Amino acid sequence: MSNNSTLAAFDFDGTITTCDSLQEFVRGVAGRGRFAAGVVRSAPWLLGAWTGACDRGVAKAHFLASTLGGMGRHELEDAARHFASSELPALVRPEMLERVQAHKRLGHRLVLISASPSLYLRPWAAQAGFDAVLATELEFAGDRFSGRLASANCWGPEKTRRLREWLAGEQPARLYAYGDSRGDRELLALADRPWLRGDGELPVLPAVPTAATALPS
Repeated sequence: MSNNSTLAAFDFDGTITTCDSLQEFVRGVAGRGRFAAGVVRSAPWLLGAWTGACDRGVAKAHFLASTLGGMGRHELEDAARHFASSELPALVRPEMLERVQAHKRLGHRLVLISASPSLYLRPWAAQAGFDAVLATELEFAGDRFSGRLASANCWGPEKTRRLREWLAGEQPARLYAYGDSRGDRELLALADRPWLRGDGELPVLPAVPTAATALPS
């Protein structure tokens, strides 16, 4: 990334989408029965994460282990591609997809930063034109999902750590950041053009440059 570039960083759940995409994905893959049983089994950790008594990544791993643990890699990857192309579009806010496209038209770099799994975010982001996806990674043991996370949960301070790592010392000339919750607080603080859902209008973007048309002499 060049030093004079503009970067737009987007949170996903609640910012681009209208709901928690992870719940929708897991419910569709595991089925309602296994989903409900998994919620019950992981309830102590989920409640702990909600109250702040338990790390959110630990709670997420328990939930995923209870619902998707042991599933085959290819089965999950196929389900993720189907979810990204057939179900995620209905969860995406049209005005936010337009904002993504507006940044793209301006030649800005786009990065998606989310606590949700990259498993289904990568295929969706590729279709939407993002340059990178920084998200939570799942661990596979051989060809099976181990029920553990292969990375830190990409939430809060981890978002800025991952972004700095991806930038590798480069500094964009301008950073737009879009979020909707306290999990985006550090990312928004890093930006010179931050936007928090519910806190004012979207930042004004410059006009798309157009080539001047030469008039005949």
